[in-house]
Amino acid sequence: MSADFLKDIFKQLDKDGSGFISADELQEALSNGSWSAFNPETIRLMIGMFDRDKRGHVSYENFGALWNYVTDWQKCFRNYDLDNSNSIDRQELQTALTSFGYKLSAELLDTLIKKFDRIGAGHVLFDDFIQCCIVLQTLTTAFKAHDKDMKGVITIDYEQFLDMVFSLTI
Repeated sequence: MSADFLKDIFKQLDKDGSGFISADELQEALSNGSWSAFNPETIRLMIGMFDRDKRGHVSYENFGALWNYVTDWQKCFRNYDLDNSNSIDRQELQTALTSFGYKLSAELLDTLIKKFDRIGAGHVLFDDFIQCCIVLQTLTTAFKAHDKDMKGVITIDYEQFLDMVFSLTI
């Protein structure tokens, strides 16, 4: 992808000419393939990942990384959306998460579908799939920091648990 292409996209998204992409500008530009608005929480997570100065927006310097991130997620999503429905059903989610190294119970998969299915249709849209994966990876990283023996089991007290949860940036 050329620098000129990225500059053109950035200029199109930067509606107010501020030199930054805000969450609202990014949300307006992204589509999850179903003509519904991109999940504001997913937008917030992605802006937070690429907002180096922590001001709630993305500069041109960081925009290329954000653009590549979204493009990579699109490719990933398409690989697992086997029926081309523009959503990930339970089986497709299980296949995706298993390929990412997560071996989750049927009950936990059902919980993930309920948590990340904003429209209540039994499947997860593109933007919610990104959010699900980000949250799962963030929680896994936090868990692994306490799983010194790599046994999949941790023992922490309530205050350690609260500290772990509240210190997460998700």
